[in-house]
Amino acid sequence: MKIIAIGRNYIDHAKELNNPVPDDPVIFMKPDTALLKDNKDFYYPEFSQDVHYEVEVVFRICNEGKHVSPKFAHKYVDAVGLGIDFTARDIQSIHKEKGLPWELAKSFDHSAVISPLFPKENFPDLKNIAFSLKKNGETVQSGNTKDMIFDIDSLIVFISKYITLRKGDLIYTGTPVGVGPIAIGDKFEGFIQENPVFSCQIK
Repeated sequence: MKIIAIGRNYIDHAKELNNPVPDDPVIFMKPDTALLKDNKDFYYPEFSQDVHYEVEVVFRICNEGKHVSPKFAHKYVDAVGLGIDFTARDIQSIHKEKGLPWELAKSFDHSAVISPLFPKENFPDLKNIAFSLKKNGETVQSGNTKDMIFDIDSLIVFISKYITLRKGDLIYTGTPVGVGPIAIGDKFEGFIQENPVFSCQIK
């Protein structure tokens, strides 16, 4: 499986990092070794001094698809979860300044927290899912998929023009405003609607 992640998919988040609002989805990849499951601890990497949290709704792909048409895009998702895209912001900033790819800042081991995945039938409308992230008991991010610049159907259509989607692939759909640094000792808790779906301690 592969992890396809979307950058700058919420207007307010793009603005908080002084990035332009994109005309097309901004895509980067994470390897399967980035996944951090089962509420396991995240160990602060020695190669960065400025790792940030970014909470994101995650969709699981259930069919192989290439050049998916808009009218069939909804058939390619079977489950929904929540995750954190941990980002080495110091490394990302250096690479952005040099016009280099983001992978070292985004794709390192255990940089993709993932909750259990829930059947999409649990959600009346995939384009209206509220979610939030608490840091040490205080809400630091809250969002709703209705505010995404590119909704999940649009992302499936766009991605599949370039990359074949396969069963089990995960799409991390971007983060709302409120990203910030993590520190050893922090505890993060993710929520879909009002339901807790993951926790992650920083070690």
